[in-house]
Amino acid sequence: MAFFLIKVLSSKNGTFSSQHIHDSKAMRERGIHCVMDQDKEMRRKSRFAVSEKSK
Repeated sequence: MAFFLIKVLSSKNGTFSSQHIHDSKAMRERGIHCVMDQDKEMRRKSRFAVSEKSK
């Protein structure tokens, strides 16, 4: 608990920086996205996609 208090008191305005992946510059540079964003990208229909026939 003491370490937590030290962190809060020493950080800017007593707040922590965002821990979300999309807010991290290093993750964006590596092309790593939030799993929700990756899911959205995969679900978008590509204009080059071939529709499958149903049986």
